[in-house]
Amino acid sequence: MSDQNPIDPRQEQAGASDESLLAAHEKLLGKKPEDGAHYKLLPLALLFVFSGLIFYAGTYLNHYSGHYDASIFNENAHPSNAAAETVKIDPMVLGKKNFELVCATCHQVTGLGVPGVYPPLAGSEWVNGSEERVIRIVIYGLKGDVKVEGTNYNAAAMPVIGKVTGSGYNWSDEKIAAVLTYVRASFGNKAPAITAEKVAEIHAKEGDRKEWSQEELLKIH
Repeated sequence: MSDQNPIDPRQEQAGASDESLLAAHEKLLGKKPEDGAHYKLLPLALLFVFSGLIFYAGTYLNHYSGHYDASIFNENAHPSNAAAETVKIDPMVLGKKNFELVCATCHQVTGLGVPGVYPPLAGSEWVNGSEERVIRIVIYGLKGDVKVEGTNYNAAAMPVIGKVTGSGYNWSDEKIAAVLTYVRASFGNKAPAITAEKVAEIHAKEGDRKEWSQEELLKIH
């Protein structure tokens, strides 16, 4: 059987009261929170990132722009065959540096040596004398007795400095020439400078040999 009192949708339903309608409108028209006061971090972060990139790009361009000189990059310029200019180092500067690093260990920074052990370079007849002898001493070393200004020294041998067998230093001809030039112009010495060409000449003439002795050197003039 069907229900006794079926609800007919066609029948008018009870309307909402005035109070409920006003309450609903007030709720809908209520004050909404302001989103404008809330900042989002992502746009600010992007602003700083792009600002940093722009600053870096400007700094890089300014540093490597070549002062905006048109000759820095010129596709129409003819290639240059000029060899790069070699910067020459003052032999006195190079000589002093290497003397203090190695030679001063024995001969002292003052060039006075150690009495009875290491001969002095200041006023030495070997330093101020024949370049043929002093170059050979530095390249190949010196063993045995050596007399300097009337005093005999035999406690320590002069080590091998040049590029030969048994050398602990393997100095180039240029470096040896610079050190000898420095020593012959320092400590009161006033002997002429020695060139790398002269060192190379003696080096090529003597080849690869053992240390010199005083007796052998005295035969060279």
